[in-house]
Amino acid sequence: MFKKILIANRGEIACRVIKTARKMGIKTVAVYSEADKDALHVEMADEAVFIGPPPSTQSYLLIDRIVQACKDTGAEAVHPGYGFLSERPAFCEALEKEGIVFIGPKVKAIEAMGDKITSKKLAKEAGVSTVPGYTEIIKNPQEAVEIAASIGYPVMIKASAGGGGKGMRIAWNDAECTDGFERATNEARSSFGDDRVFIEKYIVEPRHIEIQVLGDSHGNIVYLGERECSLQRRNQKVIEEAPSPFLDEATRKAMGEQAVMLARAVDYQSAGTVEFIVDAKRNFYFLEMNTRLQVEHPVTEYITGLDLVEQMLRVAAGEPLSFTQDDVKLKGWAIEARVYAEDPFRNFLPSIGRLVKYMPPQENEVVRVDTGVYEGGEVSMYYDPMIAKLITYGATRDRAIAHMRDALNEFFIRGVQHNISFLAALMVHTRFMTGRISTNMIAEEYPHGFSATDVPHDDPALLISVAAFLYRRYMDRAAQISGQLLGHERKVGSHCVVVMGGQQHPVQIDPAEGGYDAVYMGETYQIRSDWQFGYPLFKGTLNGTEICIQVERRGMVYRLFHWGSQADVVVLSPRVAKFQTLMPEKAPPDLSKFLLSPMPGLLTKVAVQAGQEVKAGEELAVIEAMKMENVLRADHDSKVAKVMAGPGDSLAVDQAILEFE
Repeated sequence: MFKKILIANRGEIACRVIKTARKMGIKTVAVYSEADKDALHVEMADEAVFIGPPPSTQSYLLIDRIVQACKDTGAEAVHPGYGFLSERPAFCEALEKEGIVFIGPKVKAIEAMGDKITSKKLAKEAGVSTVPGYTEIIKNPQEAVEIAASIGYPVMIKASAGGGGKGMRIAWNDAECTDGFERATNEARSSFGDDRVFIEKYIVEPRHIEIQVLGDSHGNIVYLGERECSLQRRNQKVIEEAPSPFLDEATRKAMGEQAVMLARAVDYQSAGTVEFIVDAKRNFYFLEMNTRLQVEHPVTEYITGLDLVEQMLRVAAGEPLSFTQDDVKLKGWAIEARVYAEDPFRNFLPSIGRLVKYMPPQENEVVRVDTGVYEGGEVSMYYDPMIAKLITYGATRDRAIAHMRDALNEFFIRGVQHNISFLAALMVHTRFMTGRISTNMIAEEYPHGFSATDVPHDDPALLISVAAFLYRRYMDRAAQISGQLLGHERKVGSHCVVVMGGQQHPVQIDPAEGGYDAVYMGETYQIRSDWQFGYPLFKGTLNGTEICIQVERRGMVYRLFHWGSQADVVVLSPRVAKFQTLMPEKAPPDLSKFLLSPMPGLLTKVAVQAGQEVKAGEELAVIEAMKMENVLRADHDSKVAKVMAGPGDSLAVDQAILEFE
């Protein structure tokens, strides 16, 4: 076995590999850019090597610097993680030339499967079911339109070297095909340094189900069940689970056997994933093969009991698999939710900045957190905005979902916006809970984006009674302090008014052993908690049932977060509440005459100029953030009065780009 390995990656996957290497007694070397000098993976590794400026094209994608780092530190092998150089044949060749082991498949498999066009041809030759499409190089938008018309809309335009939803567009007509071709090639060039795209038929109501395969250098190849990855937004996975709630045993076996056939055709050695599109009748079609570890690999680890990183290391060291296909048994259910630095209430725009507070849920046998960040660290604009992967396990799917809901309640993040509300909403959505999902579900269920109304709390009395508890706890402390100062304790009244959602809710709140009793609308709520002032998690019981609510006090406002629902609550004395109804509301400023940047990012294009008339839907500007192009369009007819920012400018959230007359 290796004595020292280098991880050619960053973030949570670098930390993930380091954990397994440490468990196996293997020393680790991290590499880092200027933006990552204080990153968690750098701190966790035994050694760390600086490789360049923040842009990945000047650091993590430079093969010669990674190879040199191996030579300088004596690393015998390299684990590439996913993304970056993980599927670059040239990287594997460069390592082999220097006698350094690549912890992954051989060059032949990477070349054959890493290119989506080539892989589809090989899959067809191997007898694997494939989606109708055009796998030759497409030269320009005009040719793309002709090909799409011959296949029949809708079609999917995809980067040949792509992954992670980047360089991917769905087109339903010629205009969308033209625009999609340009966007896909631009994103592919920016993310992968390869602007080739291909086109295939888009399967309506599809499911994205993938098979995990594992092969060694002795000719042994097995499949480790499937992962359901259908819950996606903009072609990026949001929730994954294993096994799939849709497959029957016969389909699972057929898909697994085809995945092994394809892996065997390229002498696959290491962990890899064969992805399929599955229609409503369980017909399945080969989509692509990822010759690397997948982001969602933890759910497979939970239900098989295997450490896939350990298996990759053992295979790379020349060891044969220690088990056969008959030994692979699937047990229980696992779900993974990707926690991103993005604002779901602003069309999922990326969020960057410092993690002022970062408190993930406690890990145990049913909760796992894979992360590459820490409290006080930065979420950079240069890389993927993932904060963590939250994985839960249960004997049944319902138990895994219940554990996920509880864990999301405990996941406390402040300083950047995050998508936990959205994840919590998905966990209780009827279609998800019943397993009636597809890759279109999020677009269908949230056609106008995600909003606070999509996560109404199903028990407002819980929030109201807890808010009253917090108010009374603060009032009792204030009375105790004033009593010490003045020589006598001030009496606190039992009645208060909770103002939530613009409505006033009278509550009687009285001390009780271990907490308070709240009477609201004739019902008594026994709240017991040892919550301490300033602590962001309110843990306790409500009428004997355990609860966990995130709480913040912002002046007069209590911000409560539970089950994905966020409420800003004000608690007043009855007298003050009476006067509060007479207070006039302050109107927000009118910003309709400005085009504001909805996210931090790089302004790459301004498509209009001062004095120009624009029509609704017309392109105004393009902002690049987290390697994704975001097109800003006019929402109504207008005339540009002033251009306030230009290409190359780094924009802050809500920074003005254009002013209209």
